[in-house]
Amino acid sequence: MRPPTRFRTAVAAALLGLLAAFAVPGGDAPAQAADDPATTVGDVTGFDHAGGVYRLSADKAVARVTFVSTETFRLELAPDGTFTDPAGKDIVLPQGRAPRTKWREKSDRYEFSTSKVTLRAYKSPLRFALYRADGTRLWAETKGLSWTKDTTTQSLARGADEQFYGAGMQNGRGNTSHRGKKVEVAVDYNWNDGGHPNSVPFYLSSAGYGVFRNTYAPNTYDFAEPVTATAEEQRFDAYYFAGRGSDAVKDVIGQYTKLTGRPFLPPVYGLEIGDADCYLHNANRGERHTLDALKVADGYVEHDMPNGWMLVNDGYGCGYENLAETSKGLAERKMKMGLWTEDGLDKIAEQVKAGQRVAKLDVAWVGDGYKKALDGCKDAYRGIEDNSDARGFTWAPESWSGAQRCGVQWSGDQSGSWEYIRWQIPTYAGSTMSGLAYTTGDVDGIFGGSPKTYVRDLQWKMFLPVTMTMDGWAASDKQPFRYGEPYTSINRKYLKLHESLLPYLYSYAHEATETGVGAVRPLALEYPDDPKAATDAAKYEFLTGEDFLVAPVYQDTTTRDGIYLPKGTWTDYWSGRTYQGPTTIDGYSAPLDTLPLFVRGGASVPMWPGGIRSYEDRKPDSPLAWDIYPQGKSSFELYEDDGVTRRHRDGAYATQRADVRAPRSGAGDVSVRIGASKGRFDGKQSARPYAFTLHTGDAPSRVELDGRGLPRLTSKAAYEKAARGWFYDRDDRGGVVRVKTASLRTDRAFELTLDDTSAVGGAVPGAAATIGVPAGQELGAGAPGKVTVDVTAGTKDATDVEVTLDAPEGWTAGTATADTIPAGTTRRVEVALTPAKDAKPGEQPLTARVRHRSAGQERTAVQRFALGVMPEAPGKDTWASDMVWLKSPNGYGPAERDRSNGESGAADGRTLTLAGKTYEKGIGVHADSVIEVYPGGRCTRFTADVGIDDEINGYGEVAFSVEADGKVLWTSPKVTGASATVPVDVDVRGARHVELRVKDTNGSKSGDHADWAAAGFRCA
Repeated sequence: MRPPTRFRTAVAAALLGLLAAFAVPGGDAPAQAADDPATTVGDVTGFDHAGGVYRLSADKAVARVTFVSTETFRLELAPDGTFTDPAGKDIVLPQGRAPRTKWREKSDRYEFSTSKVTLRAYKSPLRFALYRADGTRLWAETKGLSWTKDTTTQSLARGADEQFYGAGMQNGRGNTSHRGKKVEVAVDYNWNDGGHPNSVPFYLSSAGYGVFRNTYAPNTYDFAEPVTATAEEQRFDAYYFAGRGSDAVKDVIGQYTKLTGRPFLPPVYGLEIGDADCYLHNANRGERHTLDALKVADGYVEHDMPNGWMLVNDGYGCGYENLAETSKGLAERKMKMGLWTEDGLDKIAEQVKAGQRVAKLDVAWVGDGYKKALDGCKDAYRGIEDNSDARGFTWAPESWSGAQRCGVQWSGDQSGSWEYIRWQIPTYAGSTMSGLAYTTGDVDGIFGGSPKTYVRDLQWKMFLPVTMTMDGWAASDKQPFRYGEPYTSINRKYLKLHESLLPYLYSYAHEATETGVGAVRPLALEYPDDPKAATDAAKYEFLTGEDFLVAPVYQDTTTRDGIYLPKGTWTDYWSGRTYQGPTTIDGYSAPLDTLPLFVRGGASVPMWPGGIRSYEDRKPDSPLAWDIYPQGKSSFELYEDDGVTRRHRDGAYATQRADVRAPRSGAGDVSVRIGASKGRFDGKQSARPYAFTLHTGDAPSRVELDGRGLPRLTSKAAYEKAARGWFYDRDDRGGVVRVKTASLRTDRAFELTLDDTSAVGGAVPGAAATIGVPAGQELGAGAPGKVTVDVTAGTKDATDVEVTLDAPEGWTAGTATADTIPAGTTRRVEVALTPAKDAKPGEQPLTARVRHRSAGQERTAVQRFALGVMPEAPGKDTWASDMVWLKSPNGYGPAERDRSNGESGAADGRTLTLAGKTYEKGIGVHADSVIEVYPGGRCTRFTADVGIDDEINGYGEVAFSVEADGKVLWTSPKVTGASATVPVDVDVRGARHVELRVKDTNGSKSGDHADWAAAGFRCA
């Protein structure tokens, strides 16, 4: 946070005041006054029923039980005997005919039963407990319902191993268990770690039940022993869901979303990345006009990057002009137009008729949230659908139960940083446990950020169904092509991968409309019996669908530790290396262009090949690809419709099923049956060619299509030219069989058979060699050197080993060989490498390639790794601000050379001043900060004056440190804005890398403007 005199902009300051006013309903439950003791319901004094509705009296209090389905019922308590329903029909949808129920009385209780569950109501005192029909207890109250004048609370026994999830979007948590934690459910304008925007008054238990509080009141869930669930109102109104079968948790989500509304199906352009900015009178960008959005759209086209839609007025007071013309121009560039609803929805009809297809809600309009936010979501959604044939598509920073049926839940305004990436990872998968199928955050935030954090954030967000990039608030625009190379190429790679995966993601979007379960999932949802899935071991990873495991890099590093893979076979998406879970991977090599990504054995992933930029690039004769990891029996059902209109709701869609049969492990035949496409919709392909990649690790002897052999092609080039045939590519991800067909009718099934091949992992599992490249290797630009590569033979000897490096243009790489590496042993080899003379200092991703023979097959193993390209070490005394910075993450805005830390732009700081003294040279940062430089062992001393800049007027509290090659050489005492300047004189003899660190010491980060004044090195 910035000091009061320099806080972002006046507009942002005004917004904070607005949010403070809106936040009155608040998150934390009010403390119970000493003179307001809780009352607990007493003994049953009366009972009656009418059909499937049961009433129990306890003096003045009355409880009412109403069954909705055989597994769902509603429990209400009116302390004064009068039932109220503030939510009315807002949240809960009509549920149709009630189930048949029966009741009986026993000496100590009443029992109300359907064919699936029995609710027990104990008489003295009144307490409830829920059982399955087989007698298994799901939950039981430890005491009766209780209330104060402002709250009602239920207390439930907690099972020995019971885990809890839900409560909507809980920033920084939610994909692992809430057990032992207190969770707030309320409107919350804290959009950072620990906040809870887009809360949902629903939680579920690993025991197989869920609870939804039918209310607009704030809730507090304390998952201690006992579990207590409190709502800030003197009425109790909750629905309970009993999950069925082995997927009981998924079934609970399904029952909850059947009650409150299934997630909507976005238009296909809504699953492409979006772009938001203010294009009219933007104070941060100078005078602009709405049509200037087309120039930015051209940037996506020119850089061959997907983009599905643009919000053209996203900024307070922005407004718009030339709406229809802007929409037409965007459509010509294969994009849709969206608008920010800062001022409400009065004009939405005319805006939609002019071309609006996206509506982003805002706190300036939805105000205190709850009902107003839910109504806003529904009204914006209807506004699009009532005035066009398009699907409603809205975004909301605050919402409530029921909003999953009309909008994307977005986590609000944040600043890009490594910490931002870290806490967002568990947030969105955790939200899925509350039926929120589309949750996301802006790529690299709307403030701050850097080229590296942008790339790392965009990488993993391409495995969320929806996301957008937001401009106009940061120092410079944040489109994915703004930072130049290598960042633009990396961003394009992941944007196009997301585009290719749209058939997979869209099929899961359709599944969410039927089950309530979104594509982005915590491991605990798919692996409920895995004891680590509910713990921090799986906190910073998630699943996209059942098949992709994503483990984002959330630190400034080129390796990733602690990747937990659950039971099964998992294949590294980039290298093809297979792992057997459960296992934990440390030291995974992840240079900047590599997202740790794994695919489940048995996966069949439908894709759009060809590197398209937009769904509109798909033509009637475009191919469909299937990326298959054969293992046992598996299947996937592809869902297709026109992607844009609402005709799918009337049955205009099609499904096509892929069934794969393969060995569970090792050698054997593999077959893929692609069923007939069932159903019709406008634009459906009547015929199309198919392409397959089958990750077998061993070449088949023959490939057949419906019993007829396909031609075997001898090279990748020949395969690319041919209209049909197959090719075994030993160099692609551990060995991939590529197959392409001519155009085939979609109303007919066909079968592909691969003879004498294998399941994923090869005919002899583990036979292939693997590669390890030790981290931290460095070479100087233009300087000849060597790269160390470790080759480990698998379960069989590796012979005829050849190690090469795929190097960039202008680099020179050699080759290393080894005759035989015995099974299970490691051989370290050195490969000659000379970087180009003009190689840019910093991280350079490279690929190590090992061609070898094992278990009778020619094989190739690959490994992506990062080489450090070092600048020339100083040969004379030098200022730290004049050196190349290998690393410069900063708490707010960029670190500054020879200036104090400024706002979010480069070189917007002021003259360095400490204790009244000004400095011409130095570094201005904001805690937390690291500046890494490369003395290269040539310097002897580092000196500086450090402190918090005078401009802060006494604010701030930090500590400085100097580290060399991983060792701490010096630390300062705690320094405040009122402290005297601290001199630094550190012996750095022999140090190759020096890091100048500043850490916040009081947790506030307010005014932590730290200066390394006159920072310099004495060098030989």
